[in-house]
Amino acid sequence: MSGCILAIDQGTSGTKALVFDRYKNVLAKGHAELRSIFPRPGFVEQYPDEILDSVLSAVRDCLARFRESHPGEQITAAGISNQRETFVLWDETGKPLCNAVVWQCKRSIDVCAELKPREATIRNRTGLLADPYFSGTKVAWLYRNDPAVREAIDARRARFGTVDAWLLWRLAGEYATDHTNASRTMFLNLETGKWDAEMLEILGLGGLVLPEIRPSSAYFGETDFGGQIGYKIPINAMIGDSQAAALGEGCTGTGVAKATLGTGSSMIMNVGNAKFECVNMVRTICYSHADEIDYGIEGIVVSCGSPIQWLRDELRLFGQSRETEDIAGTVPDAGGVFLLPAFSGMGAPFWNMTAKGQIAGLTFGAKRAHIVRAALESIAYQIRAVLESMEAESGVRLSELRTDGGISANKLVREMIATLLGRPVTALDAGDISAMGAALLAGLGCGIYGSVAEMEAIPASGARSEPVRELEYLHESYAEWTRLMKKL
Repeated sequence: MSGCILAIDQGTSGTKALVFDRYKNVLAKGHAELRSIFPRPGFVEQYPDEILDSVLSAVRDCLARFRESHPGEQITAAGISNQRETFVLWDETGKPLCNAVVWQCKRSIDVCAELKPREATIRNRTGLLADPYFSGTKVAWLYRNDPAVREAIDARRARFGTVDAWLLWRLAGEYATDHTNASRTMFLNLETGKWDAEMLEILGLGGLVLPEIRPSSAYFGETDFGGQIGYKIPINAMIGDSQAAALGEGCTGTGVAKATLGTGSSMIMNVGNAKFECVNMVRTICYSHADEIDYGIEGIVVSCGSPIQWLRDELRLFGQSRETEDIAGTVPDAGGVFLLPAFSGMGAPFWNMTAKGQIAGLTFGAKRAHIVRAALESIAYQIRAVLESMEAESGVRLSELRTDGGISANKLVREMIATLLGRPVTALDAGDISAMGAALLAGLGCGIYGSVAEMEAIPASGARSEPVRELEYLHESYAEWTRLMKKL
């Protein structure tokens, strides 16, 4: 089946709309910005109607370009990827009960502290930990602090939805979500793939109304996006943005992982049907279709590329981040210098949010190039630390790492990672990976692709890096870096 797919990538700072053909080519693209509001320190919110408006605006922009460049072409289906954990509460009429609470919001720190004694139960049932990052604790905060929300929940009039569900409700009149978004709420039981009544009781939210859970690639209803297309098309995919990126990277097989190398790094490895308990990582769902669910293990690196930006902006060691590869290449190693990138604490697998960053091993022999190289090495060390923990906790061996984000263009970093992992590292030569993942799933859902294998078979260009003999010193240096990190 041929056809074009409209993909919506609804993010925290804006929404992108893209039209893809079945060969992953981008035919048109539109964008609309989205603002956040900060009513109190640590609080982050968005207006629910502005989230919808940003989608409609991006679609309008995209369709205008599409019709100009491809007159007569028809759009077959749509897919949605969305900022995870951000949620909306609304009543039976569709009126929001409060602003959307964004994943970055920290209002539920005290709720999480109260839940610490129940953390083992929370991990076993949901794969998550008691952290403000996830939706459930912030809904609990609203229940305690907003009388209108409390009254609506007690009367079973409050509908909960992550951004995908809110958009679906407004665009197609359906009330549903997918497995990936459900797995970020603290309400989903990973073993059953269904909402967990015990978790709702633990959070004090027994009266909360929750959407139907469907596979990521499924029929979710039809929409014309506010009359902009001129006819209704099916929405055949909904998926959280990080999982969508993993699909866009081709992480459909067990043991294939992706790392988005940006300011921070979001890492997910497909573990298939493996059953395990996490200590330092988070269990999640990669994607689902028909009756099949692929599970994942996820880790977050807090400071990946941000130390590079700091060296550029504050220490002024170079003018452009792209210069770092050439500068670091002027020395064979970091000369005993180590950068400990705890600028905002440490995420997985160290979990020390009070730690502070350091540059260790400085001598009068240390040059600018040693410090720059140490910063690049720290990126590779963090990726190895997370993936080692993923392998240990899941029992699944990493087969290949696929990367996206600005730092993935740095060949030296890719070679460092490949050498430390003893596995190939591929950087896809494509942008808008989350939108691509949503488009692929929508194509699977509407029959453009007959199977996951057919979807995987479409070639994607990229740069592949293998382990390098000259970088074998990194193994010994990694052991010393790890020792220093544990002392922070």
